[in-house]
Amino acid sequence: MISFIVPVYNAERYLKACIESLLCQTEQDIELVLVDDGSTDKGKAVIASFHDPRIRFFEQPHAGQSAARNYGLQQAQGEFIAFVDADDTIAPDWCERHLAAIEGVDYVQSGYTRDTIHQLPLTNHQFTSPCMRLYRRQAINGLQFTEGMIYEDVIWSVDLWRRGLTCRRIRYAGYNYTVNPESTTSRRHPEAEQRVFAELKKRGLIGLYTLIRLKFHFWKS
Repeated sequence: MISFIVPVYNAERYLKACIESLLCQTEQDIELVLVDDGSTDKGKAVIASFHDPRIRFFEQPHAGQSAARNYGLQQAQGEFIAFVDADDTIAPDWCERHLAAIEGVDYVQSGYTRDTIHQLPLTNHQFTSPCMRLYRRQAINGLQFTEGMIYEDVIWSVDLWRRGLTCRRIRYAGYNYTVNPESTTSRRHPEAEQRVFAELKKRGLIGLYTLIRLKFHFWKS
């Protein structure tokens, strides 16, 4: 079974499409672990409108996306784990394509579509988002998102890569990234970027630190 972990925070506008895309997978052995992070909109009503036993809904006081993902990991029951943001969707064959590729490896890395443009993975370390991957649960046991910071995806992915796990890349862009002007990462946060750089330097990853610093430097340019 695949456990989809979906942190939810004021995503009412996008949530219905997200959930529908997960429930309509050609591979039906899935569960949706939806963790509401103290939303103030009507997202809970959207979730309540679905009557599917594969949906498991949890709530927590507002503590940030990292805390919601960490809680979702604790609750997930599947052999495989995938992360999807509440304002994004995936193609109907996303599970099928990734399951077909995960034999013999710890996780599968694919690409995404944004504004009709397909971005495919050229290296295992190209994308720092935890989305667009299917993981064996045992491979990421104990790997936690750093709470209380923005761009925690970068640190989590770096810690994933440091485990020396086996990865297979597939030429597939079935994760549909939504440009949400209200999302945290829709604008720059220089102080948060500096914290990411400090965390990378603390790990002795100067080369990767430099690459990601450049990524931030040219972000939205």
